[in-house]
This record gives sequence, structure tokens and C-alpha cells, in this order.
Amino acid sequence: MIRIFIVDDHPMVIEGIRAMLTQLPEVEVTGHAMNAASCLGYFVHNSADLVLLDISLPDQSGIDVCKTLIRSYSELKIIALTNFDQLTYLQSMKDAGARGYLLKNSSREIIQHAITSVMAGDEYWLGHNNVKKSIQEHNKPLLTRREIEVLKLIAEGLTNQEIADKLFVSTSTVDSHRKNLISKFQAKNTAALVRTAFENKII
Repeated sequence: MIRIFIVDDHPMVIEGIRAMLTQLPEVEVTGHAMNAASCLGYFVHNSADLVLLDISLPDQSGIDVCKTLIRSYSELKIIALTNFDQLTYLQSMKDAGARGYLLKNSSREIIQHAITSVMAGDEYWLGHNNVKKSIQEHNKPLLTRREIEVLKLIAEGLTNQEIADKLFVSTSTVDSHRKNLISKFQAKNTAALVRTAFENKII
């Protein structure tokens, strides 16, 4: 039996999730909380296997609650269940220790699959098992047309001088583009820059 605790500040959402979960086999809803304080207080004397945690709570961010719970109860599994579809929130929840991220409009089948995956030791991120792939797809650096041209020539192995001759610019301009590209991709060096660009399918 999977024991689930729900944290959300809207009673109707809690009841909707509870009703959905009671239809699933091997699932028991052990309780709920409408704010961070109640949630943290519950776990002082009680336990659960998995928490469905909203990010937006009245007294504290769900991200901070996630950090606190994982720090105190390392075996606890947490899935964010939220209306926020921005990947910055997803990354923040992952960094806080969550094992999954779902939107509140997810179907019963998706929620069930996420719970099953997380309890089996896997992760579940908006339908992706690989959060890095999901974030890469949505967070590609914005490049100018000239930066893309320079990037492609760098990938071909051309030197700054050769790129400058080809584009009719100075070597200092090419070097400036190269440094900007490395910064935008948060790469350590040119080799890492090219590899990341390929991974993001920019070149």
C-alpha cells in the first residue's frame, strides 16, 4: 500500500485529488495539509511514502518545504503537483529533492503512472523521465544570426583568423563572439561549447 499525503491550499483541489487517488489500487491517502506549517507538523509524529506538494502555499514556498522534508526524511518521495508549467520551477523542485513534477490538470492515468514510477525509484517530469532533456528542449540559448554563423564555423574546426577571413570581420570580433557563445551556453571551453550546441540541435 502506497501512503500518500496531499499538500495544497485549496480545499476543492484536495478533495478532487483525494477522490481521484481513492480510485487507484494500492493507494491510501493518509491526510492533507493546507499550508507549510501543518505539513511539517504532521510529519513530526506521522509518516507517509509520498507527498503530492503544491508549490504555491500561503506561508512558505513548496520548494522550501520540499527541501525541509527531504533533509529530515530522506526516504520520503515528493512529487510537485502544481499549475506552474515554467521549467524554472521544475528545476527548482528537482534541486530541492523532488522526484517528480506534474500539472494539476494531469489525467488520472498520468498521475498514477507518475506515482508508480517514483515509488519504483524512477523520476517523472511533466511526462519525461529525463528532466535534463526536457529543460534543454525548452531553455536553448537565444543566439543572433551572426553568432550561429560563428558557432557553425567553430564546429567545423576553423580558427579565429579563418572565421574572420570568411565573414570579413576582425579576429577580435570573432573572439568576442566566441566568448559570448561560451558564456551563453555556460560551457567551460570551446570543445564543451560545440558539444552542447550539438546536444541542443542548434548546429
